[in-house]
This record gives sequence, C-alpha cells and structure tokens, in this order.
Amino acid sequence: MAPRKNKEPASWEVDADKPKPEGETRIRRAYCVKDLVTQPAPGIDTVHDVMLYAAKTHGSKKGFASREIEKIISEEKEVTKMVGGKPTKQKKTWNYFKLSSFDWMSYTDALQRVKEIGAGLRELGVDDKREGDKFFNIYGQTSRNWMLVAQACAFNAVPIATAYDSLGPDGLKHSLNETEVYGMFTNADLLGTLVKVIEQCKSVKLIIYDGKSEDGAVDKVKAIREDIKVIHLDEVVKIGKEKPVEAIPAKAEDVYCCMYTSGSTGTPKGVLLTHRNVVAAIGSVWTLLYEYLTTKDTYLAFLPLAHILEFVVENSFIFAGLPIGYGRVKTLTDASVRECKGDIAELRPSILVGVPAVWELIRKGILSKVDTAGSLKKSIFNFALGAKQTANKYGLPLVGGLTDKIVFDAVRAQTGGRLKIMFNGGGAVSKSTQAFLCTALVTMIQGYGLTESTAMACILNPSFMQYGAVGGPVPAAEIKLVDAPEAGYFSTNDLPQGEIYLRGPAIFKGYYKRQDLDEESFTKDGWFKTGDVGQWNKDGTLSIIDRLKNLVKLAGGEYIAIEHLESIYKSCPLVANGAIIANGEHNNPAMVVVAHPTNLPTFAKKNGLGDGEDLEHLTKDERVVDAALKELNAVGKKAGLKGLELLEAIVLVDDEWTPESGFLTAAQKLQRKLISQHYADRIKAVYP
Repeated sequence: MAPRKNKEPASWEVDADKPKPEGETRIRRAYCVKDLVTQPAPGIDTVHDVMLYAAKTHGSKKGFASREIEKIISEEKEVTKMVGGKPTKQKKTWNYFKLSSFDWMSYTDALQRVKEIGAGLRELGVDDKREGDKFFNIYGQTSRNWMLVAQACAFNAVPIATAYDSLGPDGLKHSLNETEVYGMFTNADLLGTLVKVIEQCKSVKLIIYDGKSEDGAVDKVKAIREDIKVIHLDEVVKIGKEKPVEAIPAKAEDVYCCMYTSGSTGTPKGVLLTHRNVVAAIGSVWTLLYEYLTTKDTYLAFLPLAHILEFVVENSFIFAGLPIGYGRVKTLTDASVRECKGDIAELRPSILVGVPAVWELIRKGILSKVDTAGSLKKSIFNFALGAKQTANKYGLPLVGGLTDKIVFDAVRAQTGGRLKIMFNGGGAVSKSTQAFLCTALVTMIQGYGLTESTAMACILNPSFMQYGAVGGPVPAAEIKLVDAPEAGYFSTNDLPQGEIYLRGPAIFKGYYKRQDLDEESFTKDGWFKTGDVGQWNKDGTLSIIDRLKNLVKLAGGEYIAIEHLESIYKSCPLVANGAIIANGEHNNPAMVVVAHPTNLPTFAKKNGLGDGEDLEHLTKDERVVDAALKELNAVGKKAGLKGLELLEAIVLVDDEWTPESGFLTAAQKLQRKLISQHYADRIKAVYP
C-alpha cells in the first residue's frame, strides 16, 4: 500500500490557498498522489495489456483455478410443521454437492488459452469490424471460463456486454437486444432461459456454452432459428489452436464493456466503460494496496463478475499476479457440501471480497454456532469479544493476542486460517457487523464506488482504519461535495456535507443509447453527479450518510435515510433481510423483516414463544412479532439511532428474497417497489 506519513490525512484539497467555492467543498484527491493515476504501470493501456503483463511477470505461477461438481448427494430429513394448529412431522429432501479439488492454470497457460479462444471467436465471426452488433454478451456464473472469454474479447478488441446469471427472461432479452449482440457466451444450465427469449433476439447468431447440457437444451435452441450456431467452448478452443491469429490492438479510449446497473429503479442502464477506465481503476487499487497484493496471497472469487466490484477486483489481482480460485455462493462453506471441503476451507484464501449480505451471513453463522455450543462457551466468546475490542481501542496487544489464541483462532480456522484482510463493497455494512468481524476474524476495510465510476471513488487504506468511513479518494478520481439544501446538507457544516460529485480517468464514458441520462448526470465541466450524500471527516476520509432518492420525510418534517437504517437493523441476528417502509403520515418508519430461519426459532424457543420450529407459524404469531420488534429497536438504540428512527411496527415474513423470486436485483439490492406491493395488505394492517 502507499505508506501513510506522519498521520497525514487521507486526502488533500486542490487549490487550498484559494477561497472555498460557493455551495460546494474544494476538490479533494488521494493523499498519495499529486496527479490522477491513469494506469498501474507504463505501457498498460488496455485490458489485454494487463493479461500480457501478468503472463510476462508471473509466468508459471498459479493463476486461475476452478473445481467441478462431481455429484449431487440428496439427504432426507424429518421436520416439524404446524398443520391445522398441530405439530406434524414431514420429510424433506436437501441436496448437497461433492466437488473436485481446485485445478490450477498458470498465468502463461491462461494467456495461451485466451489466444486460442480469441482466435476461435474470430474464425466464428466475432471481430472488431461490426457496427450495430459489435458487442459480445457474457451471460454466465462467475468462473474461470467467464474471465478467459472476457480476456479473449479484449484480445480481439471486441467490447463485451455483461448479464447476471440470475437474470430472468425479460432482463436477458433487454440485455441482448439493446446491445444488438452477434455472439454470446453462457453456461449449459442457463440455456433453458435462453430458449425462452432467443426467438425475440434476432441479432444473436452465435451461442457458445460450457458445461454439459443434459436436458436437450442445445437442440431446443438450434430448433428455434436456422441461422443460430450453437457450439461448445472446447470446440472454440480447438478451432483457435488450428488457426492461430495475432491480437488486434484496442485503443485506450475504446469501449471495453457495457455493464448494466442492477436496475433497482426501473430498467437497467448500460454503462459504457473504456479500456482506460478499467486500467485506471486497476492503477488505483495497485497504488493504494500493493503491499497486500502478493503472489503468495490467494483470492476466492464468488461474487457476480457481471457486477463492477468483482470485475475490477479480479482484473486488479490479475495484474498483481494473485492466484484466483473460483467458488460458488452455494458451496462456500462446509455446510453445503459432502465428502469434500467447502470452497473457503479448500482454497484457504488470504483475501475475501464481499457485499453486506455476505458479511451478515458470516456473522450470523458464527453467532449461531456460538449459541449452540452451550452457555459456558457462549460466555467465554462474548467476554473475549469485549476484551479484544477494548484492547484494540486502548492499544493493548497482549490482551488481543491472548483472546486470539483462546477463542478466535478457532473461528478463523473456519475460513482456512490464512485470511489477512476482508473488503466490503456494493453498499454500507453496519458498524456493529464490521466491528464484530474485525475482532473475530481479521481487519475489514470498506470502499465506495459505482458502476459509473468503474467501482472507484474511495478505498479505506488500512492505515486509516475506522468504522463508518469508506476511505479517501482513490488515485484515479477526484471528489467534491455539493450542497443539497432541501435535505439540510451543506459544505459549510462543521463536517462538510453534500452530494458526491466525481471526476477523473476512472469515470465512465456515458450511458448506452441514453443521451438524456448523460445530460442529466454530468455537469458541463465533466463532473458526474452520484446522487449519494457524503461527509468529509477530519482525517480526510469520506463517510456515506445518505442517498438523495432514499430520503423520506416523516410527519414531523424530519428526513430519515432508509438505507442507513436498513444496514443497522439487518445486523440484528433475527433478520435475514429487510426493507424499511416510511411515509409522511407517520412519525416513525416500519420494516418488512425476513426472519432468519435458524435464529428466530431459537429466539422464540428461548423466550417461551411458539413451537420453536415452524418458521411460517412463528412469523404470524403476534407475541413473536412484538418480541422481535423490541429486539430490533434495542439494536437501533445501541447503534445510536434517534427516536424518530426507531421502528413503529414490523411485518415479519418467512419468504426467501432472491433475484429469482424478484425481491432482489441481481446485485442483491432491494426491489423496493415490488416488496411494498407484495406485502401491501400486511403493511397496511400494522402501518396504515
């Protein structure tokens, strides 16, 4: 990482000797640079340059690994459900996975495979000469092949368009048609979704897939239109080996990726990212964190590569030469597998990158194990947690070391025992969850960015470690805050506040086919208006305190920030997920709460409420709902929420919110409108 000297601030003011501009703060840049960074090293101008550099620099070292599902093991268990008010035993089947070991490919071999795929694609008509149908779509789960295909497109100077593997037919159709793609890559188990839309996607002529198609989906796709060619990735590699070609050089300002935002408010927008944007983002990560990124480290990739955070992280780690092992969300822990270890225990990563939903899951998983270990072990754990947090606060390393040896080393063993840093992005994680994981596992740092900024805006260098801040500006972007008078955020406040504006080489080119949005989102001098509200802290770091679109005025005339409240209430062990509901007719908000399937029954049983097993029955038991409301408000009070931010009521539900069910976007963000509509009657009953 770029060293911090003499406790210098995380950012510095441009033109600090001039008067502060009216209605905004001065521009701030990263503490470690004078001029904005455009690349991680000289000569690195495109994504393909990154791959060339990695192969030349890291050569035969481990590069990319994957593991295959060898078989699915079904287990039948007996559960108790309430039927007609009486407990009834029923049998239910759970499926588990047996996985192979990780199969490694060196950086040299990976580059060779990229060239082979690239040559095969070119022979099949995927090149840089197309106009209307120039994009190549990648619609698949995060995997080694996803990244190799994306790199092969960079080899051919062909821009990619990304689609989440959790997209349903409508979202996929929009992604394929708007970018008028000629060819695409997908997984065999996603061909079934493709069958439903391909007739309405006339520009698609080439479909490449990996994996085994066992349900006749390949033939179904071929039968829809005669002009569609469906081919396995292995065959593309074979063609490329037989007809090798040289790379087609792209320009730094050429578009490399049309990445769709997660679409939490309406139709997803296509964000155009250039090679320069991606390379500048890599330069930011490397400049700030190079000491943490060595070839001795290992990274476990499992977040969607169609999301900008994972996309930039992996490309940055390719430049750094980290071994990258690809896992799956379903097989991360030992709980989901049989006859093998889960991805974390098998790979033993030193770096984990996640989003708030992942960290809440890990925290609640640790607490759940502590709860079932017995009252003595639970008391020891809680004492150690408090002791270490106090020791860290007052700089008492011996106490922290003792608690690690007695308690927390066993917790870390569940992540493979090599973890040295965690990074949170994609939204704010609650302070309590961040503090818990920093104590029980290792340091968790945060960042802030958007698809439009190539995931870059701020990163919290560990030298500035604190809770609630996202760090200083990254080296590839500069930031200023602009007054938002209607919400009471001013640059003249004691701690300057305002809407976050971004500018620099990491900021995107514009939206695809949406000039109206470009004009709305950019100022005439090139600043991108994020819609997020920030606060400059005294040490030069930034905190995200609001989002303008998610500010709600209550009956008393004061605003509340619903995303901020959600991050706090979701840290409650009883909550698997949740959405704040608020309007101007009430003095306090309410919340739709998805009950945690393990912790709520345990809580109910411990407090003599309900049967302690049937989640559906518990969520409708008024005694359980009242007790859960008190528990959530206790969490809110402990976090320092004001009286008007405490919950008036909750709607407790046993549904599972997923992208497939429609309650979440593919990036795990809430679909607020759909949630409000779906639970409208139950919300009205408690929050009229």
